Amino acid sequence: MSHNLYIVPYDFSKTSEKALEYALFLAEKVKTEIQILHLSEDKPKGMAMRTKLEELKAGLTIPQGAEVSVLVRVGNIFTDIGKIAKKEKAQLVIMGTHGARGLQWLFGSHAMKVVTSADCPFLIVQKETELREIKEIIVPVDLTKESLQMVNIAGDMANIFNAKIHVLAESQSDPILNQRLQNRLSIVNKTYEEKGVDADNVLLKKGGSYGRKINNYIKTNKTDLIAFSYHTESLFPQFDTFAQKLITNKAKLPVMVINSKLASALYF
Repeated sequence: MSHNLYIVPYDFSKTSEKALEYALFLAEKVKTEIQILHLSEDKPKGMAMRTKLEELKAGLTIPQGAEVSVLVRVGNIFTDIGKIAKKEKAQLVIMGTHGARGLQWLFGSHAMKVVTSADCPFLIVQKETELREIKEIIVPVDLTKESLQMVNIAGDMANIFNAKIHVLAESQSDPILNQRLQNRLSIVNKTYEEKGVDADNVLLKKGGSYGRKINNYIKTNKTDLIAFSYHTESLFPQFDTFAQKLITNKAKLPVMVINSKLASALYF
């Protein structure tokens, strides 16, 4: 089996603790190395943090087949997490966000700024995110090819948990746009069929905020994970706001997101 590496940015906040918990939860399903990453202002502070992180590591319950390591670097979260993830060949960065009202270092647009610095997927959790089996995954797509970047990754997650995927899209009244949408959905369906993933298509009524419609879908349908591709040139109106609202969703669901501009070959 190829080596898997999950990076967990850690600053001793409650949300970073949740991110580490979630990484250990995933490690019960996938043999992986979890790298606890702390970015420090300078070397003396970094050395002090390394000692604290080694103590933290010593107290963890690590699933069989998993490994945990500590990495401390002097750097900036907005530029260096992506660089480190690329250098370490990480499959996933699991990160905490403080939610829409957070005042600390990772909330809303700040989290998206980190996501757009990297070419690997992020799994973003909130402090209140539950550690529960992932059985229902929603994958919003649009008319662009960039929105399909998440399809394979979400399929791999579905196979890990034996989950079902619901592909969400907005209905199109224009015949040309509708044909384009059907072509996109056909590609998605074929991909999941080849992966052996149970998936269906959900067409949401056109009109109104797409983000609001997705949140309404979450309220009325069991959902355990949201997975989407971030692309600023999307046909989604005000997509930056849309993305921020998804990662800080009121249901506190974990969100998997990838920056489609930098995405390369991926994989669990």
